[in-house]
Amino acid sequence: MTSRDVDISTPSRRAVVRAAAATAVAAPALAAPAPALAAALPGPAPVPAGGAAGATAAETPVFLHGIASGDPLPDGVLLWTRVTPAPDALPGSGRGADTEVRWEVAEDRAFTRTVARGAVLATATTDHTVKADVRGLRPETSYWFRFTAGTGPVPAVSATGRTRTAPAADTATPGVRFGVVSCANWESGHFSAYRHLAARTDLDAVLHLGDYIYEYGSGQYPAAKYVVRPHEPRHEIVSLADYRLRHGTYKTDPALQALHAAHPVVAIWDDHEFANDSWSGGAENHTPGAEGDWAARQAAARQAYFEWMPVRASTAGTVYRRLRFGRLADLHLLDLRSFRDQQARIGSGTVDDPARSITGRAQLDWLKAGLLASDATWKLVGTSVMISPVAFGALPAHLLAPLAELLGLPQGGLAINVDQWDGYTDDRRELLAHLTGHSIANTVFLTGDIHMAWANDVPVTAATYPLSRSAATEFVVTSVTSDNLDDLLHVAPGTVSVAATAALRGANRHVKWLDMDHHGYGVLDVTAERSQMDYYTVSDKRRPDATTAWARSYRTLSGTQRVERASAPVV
Repeated sequence: MTSRDVDISTPSRRAVVRAAAATAVAAPALAAPAPALAAALPGPAPVPAGGAAGATAAETPVFLHGIASGDPLPDGVLLWTRVTPAPDALPGSGRGADTEVRWEVAEDRAFTRTVARGAVLATATTDHTVKADVRGLRPETSYWFRFTAGTGPVPAVSATGRTRTAPAADTATPGVRFGVVSCANWESGHFSAYRHLAARTDLDAVLHLGDYIYEYGSGQYPAAKYVVRPHEPRHEIVSLADYRLRHGTYKTDPALQALHAAHPVVAIWDDHEFANDSWSGGAENHTPGAEGDWAARQAAARQAYFEWMPVRASTAGTVYRRLRFGRLADLHLLDLRSFRDQQARIGSGTVDDPARSITGRAQLDWLKAGLLASDATWKLVGTSVMISPVAFGALPAHLLAPLAELLGLPQGGLAINVDQWDGYTDDRRELLAHLTGHSIANTVFLTGDIHMAWANDVPVTAATYPLSRSAATEFVVTSVTSDNLDDLLHVAPGTVSVAATAALRGANRHVKWLDMDHHGYGVLDVTAERSQMDYYTVSDKRRPDATTAWARSYRTLSGTQRVERASAPVV
């Protein structure tokens, strides 16, 4: 492909490692009282020569939270922005007048060849966020887009973004390429992984596999002395206003804004968009009574997510959906939080109970039907938690505790991760039996969640692998910033991982590679012959100017259902 222009018996509730945070570059301003806040926000746009000089900040809206596009189709794409109509119209505040926001799409960055335009009203009802589902575009084509707002002589103009449509459904496109990310904790570091992906000009889209924000209060994860930058609000988010402000502070990050302006994003949620280890009826990180009703909190988190993310909601108000990239790849995106049963209690023996589900019956049937009906060469499945089984080998005591936290295990180290598919084995058994029973080839699971990078075969029977067959393959990307093993132990990368990696791989022969040390992102390149994940790391998550480097590449060849190492990244 050529480059283009463009149980809940896990550790204590607030100590669980996969928690996180969110904030803004403008956090001091957001925490200020109203008069100081008004002074801190940008003033009106400069008045052009010959223009009226009477515009004020209150009269001129501003686009403080960037622009975005998402969910590309062959004939369209979803556009997003948030307008701030007045200095006090902060996310979640409920303040600010109704404001018309105009959008336009063009074939060139100078907007001399505009192909679509329209307008939408931003209101406090949707936190002054707006979406435009643009159709009538050409397949597999790059476009530029922007927004304007304000009726005065000096209208506000957003940044300019680039987006790209998907190949036509029946096209034999030669390749598609995705950035792949997960787990971005604002308080743990800077989003340099996003910045490096934004700089690439060869991506069709970026897949975000969950934990786009985190719900914890400031200093809960990581501990206060390790916080790189405090988020807003400072308390754990529970209400609709809280979730809106947390999303809004994330969207002020310059690297995240650059990512959204450079590529369409295809996103699913995981638990921290709600609360840690969430399920349909509650969460590990939710205390009924003290933190209100779970259903109300879940509804607030869901509403804020759809307001603030460039994602099309299904009619059921969920994120499971399907996108197609020609005859090359169907992308099946899962929601593994809204319909799951409560996590099993470790040692209870209920992980194999066929009455318990991680997907819910309707979603599992939808996935199975979609995989069976697909005529695409590759069946990509975006899953927020790992489907490959994980067992522990012998580990030194000082490594067992932090790995137990990362993998969702108790300190005793039983070989079950009850928050992942390991805690819902009947769903996994049914899905893998469906793949093998119907000879469905080239299924690749794309996963985030556990802050480590993995390349796995997905065995039908892990205990007898490699004598038993592999039904699919799985590529897991590490976190953007959320703590990994080295962060938990506060040691340099590589200091302790050799023993831990050897133990895990020794007990899990289907794991072909495991990196416990680094933060970064993946780039998935798909052709008719193979799907290859190139793993990239960043030099220091605590530095906004961190560099990036290629680490490893793994691929699965068409028809093999096995992972093998590739010698170099795709260029």
